Parts: sequence; C-alpha cells; structure tokens
Amino acid sequence: MKTKFKEIIQKAGEVLLRYPMVLVMALLASIGAVCMFENNRYQEIFFVFSKFTACCCIGISLMFALKMLSQRIGKSLALEIAGTVFLIGFYCILPSKEKDFTEVYGYIIAITAILSHLLVSFIAFLNKDRELRFWQYNKNLFINIFLTGIFTGVLTGGVELAILAVDKLFDFNFSDRLYTDTLYALVIFGSCFIFLLFNEKGLDRLEKDGNYPVILKFFTQFVLIPLLFIYLVILYFYSLKILINWELPRGWVSYLILAYSIVGILALLLVHPLKEDHTKSWVRIFSKLFYFTIIPLIILLFTAIFTRILEYGYTEPRYFVLLLALWLLSVVIYFIISKKPTIKYIPISLFVFGVFALIFPYLNAFSVAKRSQKIELTKLLNKNKIIVNGKINFQKKVTDTLVNEIANKFEFLAKRKQKDFLLNLVPDQDHKQLETDMESVDFWAVSDHIKNNFTHTDKTKPASEYERLTITSENKVIKIGDYTYMIDLNRYNKETREINGDHFNIIEKPDHNSVLKVVLNSNEEIDFTPAINQIIEANKNKTGTVRVPELSIENTLGKYHLKLILMSITREKNPYTKADNVYYDDAVLLVKEK
Repeated sequence: MKTKFKEIIQKAGEVLLRYPMVLVMALLASIGAVCMFENNRYQEIFFVFSKFTACCCIGISLMFALKMLSQRIGKSLALEIAGTVFLIGFYCILPSKEKDFTEVYGYIIAITAILSHLLVSFIAFLNKDRELRFWQYNKNLFINIFLTGIFTGVLTGGVELAILAVDKLFDFNFSDRLYTDTLYALVIFGSCFIFLLFNEKGLDRLEKDGNYPVILKFFTQFVLIPLLFIYLVILYFYSLKILINWELPRGWVSYLILAYSIVGILALLLVHPLKEDHTKSWVRIFSKLFYFTIIPLIILLFTAIFTRILEYGYTEPRYFVLLLALWLLSVVIYFIISKKPTIKYIPISLFVFGVFALIFPYLNAFSVAKRSQKIELTKLLNKNKIIVNGKINFQKKVTDTLVNEIANKFEFLAKRKQKDFLLNLVPDQDHKQLETDMESVDFWAVSDHIKNNFTHTDKTKPASEYERLTITSENKVIKIGDYTYMIDLNRYNKETREINGDHFNIIEKPDHNSVLKVVLNSNEEIDFTPAINQIIEANKNKTGTVRVPELSIENTLGKYHLKLILMSITREKNPYTKADNVYYDDAVLLVKEK
C-alpha cells in the first residue's frame, strides 16, 4: 500500500513537471468557472469571468498541442510563450462589455475551440511518414478521453456524496456553493489532471505501437456500421422520393448527410490498421464502398444548401454548413483519386478549412454573411418597390411576413455593426432612434422599430404565432422627488410593508399577472389595473417594443399619495385561448403623506 501511494505521488509529480502550462490553464479555467457562477447576479463581473474561462478552456487543448509539438521538435519555452501570447490576444479581441457580445463572438469561440482540439490530433505528425504512429497516437487519445470521463464521473460523484454525508451527519450546514465549486474544480481541473496521468510521458507513450483494441473493432463493426447503414437507407429513400415528386430537398437533410459522413469517416479511422489484415475482408469492402456511397448524397447536400442560400442569402451557420460540404467533397475526391492516401489529410484539411472560415480576408464567414444579407435586404426592398428616393417608404401597404423579413435583416446587420448602411435606408426622422438603439446594443428594439414604422400592413401571421407587445420606459433612473418611502413591488415578494404603523399589501390575481392592487390596513385599496390596461390599449395596434418617456401612474390611498413607476409592461396574446397575459418588471411604489 505504501509503495502504491508513493508511485501515485511520483506520477502526479511527473505530470506537474511535464505539463505545467496545461495544468495552469486548467486551474485558471476552474477558478474562472467558480468566480463566474458565484457572481451570476452581477452581469458585468459574470461576463468578464465567462470570457476568461472560455479562453482558459481553449488554452488547455492549445497548450497540450504545443507540448506534443515540443516533444517532437524541442523549443518548449518558445512555443509556450507563443501560446500564451495568442490566448491574451484572443481574450482582447472579445468585447469588453456584455452588451457588445453577439452570436458572432460565440461562433468565433466555438470554432477556435474546435480548431485547438484538431491541432492536438496532428501537430506532432506534419512530416510524411509515421502513418501508423499517427493512428496509434489518436487511438490512445480517444481511449484516454473515454477513461477520463469515467474516472472523473466516479470521482466527482464520490466527493460530492462525501461532502453531503459530512454535512448531514455532523450538521455543518455547508453552503450550496461548496457543492457547485467542487463540481467545477473536479470537472475542469480534475479531469485534465486525470487525462494527463493516463498520457504518462506524452508523445513517446501515445504513439507507441500496440495491439488493436478488440473493443474498437466490436464498436465499429456492430454499432457504427449498422448505424451508418440505417442512415444510408433513409437518405437514399429520401433521394428517391425527391426524384419521384420532383421537389427541392428540405434544409435539415443537410445535417443528416453530414452526420452520416462524419460517423462513416470516424468508423474508417477506427478500423484503419485492419485494412492490411487479409482476414478482415469486411474492412476492405467497407473502406472501398463508403466514399462512393457519399457521392449521390453530396449532390443532394449541395442542392439542399444552395436552395436555402439562393432564397435567403448567407448567414454564418449556412456558410459553415457549405464549408463542411466542400471539405467533405475534398475528402471524397482525395481518397478516391489518391494512390497512397494518408488519414492525416482528414484533420489537417478540416483545420485549414476552419482557419479559412475565421480569418481569410473578404471570404471568411462573417464578411460573406454581412455582404450577402446587405444584398438580400436591398433586393427585397427593390423587388417589393418599398424604396423611394433611396429610402424605405413605411407608408406602403405590405404583408406582415415581408415586414418581419425586413426587420430580421435589420436586426442581423445591426448586430454586425452595419449602422451606416442601415441608417442610409431609413428616412432622416428615424435616424436618431435607430442610432440610439444600435449604440445601446438593443437589437430587438431595432427590429421592433422597423415593424412598428410600417403602418399599412396585411395581417398574414400564422395562427400559431404569439403576439407580444412590450412598452418600456426610456427613463431608467427613478426620481424620488418629495416622496418619503419607496416600496419594491417584486411580485415574488408578498410580505406586508409597514409605514408609520400602516400596513401595505400588494395583491395580484393568483392565476394571472394582469391585476395589481395596493391595500391599506386591509380596508382601503387602490386598483392600478385599469390604468395599466389603458396604457396597453393606447398601443393596441403595435407589436414588439414600444418606447415611452416614462411609465408612471399616480393615485391616492387614504392619507397617502402613491406613484407607481414601471420599467416595462408586457402583453402576450395567445391565439389559441385568445387570452392576454399582462405582466410588469422592476416596478416600484413611491409613497408620501398628503
């Protein structure tokens, strides 16, 4: 037992010395995750730690990739410095404020994380030989990741149960944060440490030849390949249906084809060494047939993608799907034509395509999406003759469907900081409001402003669509004035408030939020509901967000004068029940004696 404990300590020490930067990134990511969720009530702090945690998580795989490369070529310190500089730069390109963080940055983080993991798979094998070692290396990584998941799950569950047992048996009354903090620490730092323990000395161990795992053969032969066959039958029958009915394919078929292709490529990679084994004829047959089965599906895939792109233009998701289709086509052509293909082509080519999508000038995903949606918006306006003297004519009678499409494109381009282009399309009197909305990063307000400006519309909304109106106050600062008391009308806080011995109760209808009453000493009351409904009635023909200078209602109750101030009022209309659901947010009641 003592010898075993010493062995564990020795291996842990070797991991600390061999992978210091990987563990530093994992430790920082754990700390960031803990701080992020402990400050989730403070949006700005939460956002800063979210960025920090995301960058450190990317740093884990990046530093591991650079460590594998350094074990091949040396220059460990220079590579780690380069990796650190990259992570600092990556953090700096992310917006400093949460309001500026749009889905564009989400795409950047997600693609960068995928690229950092792809880098791990091939960075130490860029030379032409070492084909079998490349496979052994990735096979061992795959197995180690699987084992890490099992060990981490058992360890995390065991530690959490131990904390719970101590808490309940000895009445320590631990904070709930102890459980969540422990979870983040073990899932991020703990899993990373366990993974590195499995990797032992690193590259030399990972690329070492070994017996082909029977479990991989079983998994591929009896799980992946049957699953592929099911996918193939479904897709070929669907292709036949398209030919018979002579109709365009549905957009979601793209994802099924990509799923079939990726699962098939994974299956080929898993059985790659068995191709040379003459006793495994099923592997050779599968390897030869797979890429040919994809060819008709690639035609279907491009048809589905371009159907959407030609109708609605490029967005980042459509760009990435098209890029994956082009990558898949290159893989099929390479493995069919090449006399001596290498499986290293798969991760390396995917990495190159991903980098192209992120940073290639003019043709990257974000540049293409912006240009495309500008063109689509201009075509839409010109086709429906909404442009007069270069400006949108909001008085023209158009359908709600068209209005929604125009508003959605305005919102899309506003998120991508195309302010000048959008302002150039609207009349001068709309510039100030749209500019304010875009500078305050209120993109929904941009969309709602466009919708509400079209005053002559044909109602063509589907019956399933919920109508939503939000009336919001432009005044975000509450002026107390000569009022003496302020009561927070949090609708989840029902206790009685006491002022000068008088008791104030807030009453709302139990099954509906459209009733708001204030009761004084259980015998006098004032109902603010009619006044709230009157505000909604004044905007009954509008949807989306409507801005007003202030949302306030004044009235008297006994010896007190009351002023109700609301930040926003929202009405949702259910088309099935025909019921209105009205609710408010962040309301306060100012009180003073008359």
